[in-house]
Amino acid sequence: MPGQSEDVDKGGTLRLGAYPCVITPETTMERCYGSLQISERHRHRYEVNNDYREILSSNGLTLSGISPDGRLVETVELTERPFHVGVQYHPEFKSRPNKPHPLFLGFVGAAAGKGGEA
Repeated sequence: MPGQSEDVDKGGTLRLGAYPCVITPETTMERCYGSLQISERHRHRYEVNNDYREILSSNGLTLSGISPDGRLVETVELTERPFHVGVQYHPEFKSRPNKPHPLFLGFVGAAAGKGGEA
């Protein structure tokens, strides 16, 4: 992506490291994190094409997490379902056996019938 280090040729663009994300209120993401501002670690080359944001939203996809500048979609979900979340980052990078990541807890909670809360 533009703005990343030009020192190393990675064969394309790469979004690497921790980035902030603003969570949409009353979403699965807010229920899992209990916050409207998070920071998560990325390691990927792909982004949501902003030309399709309106079409995705109008067809039921909730853009539930956006970069603070509003340019990048960080998370999407089908909010009406118990747990249907997609993220651009790697929750496993911050998960530990004694402190599971909030999304893993939310997934297990939803599977156990607790509405996305563990």
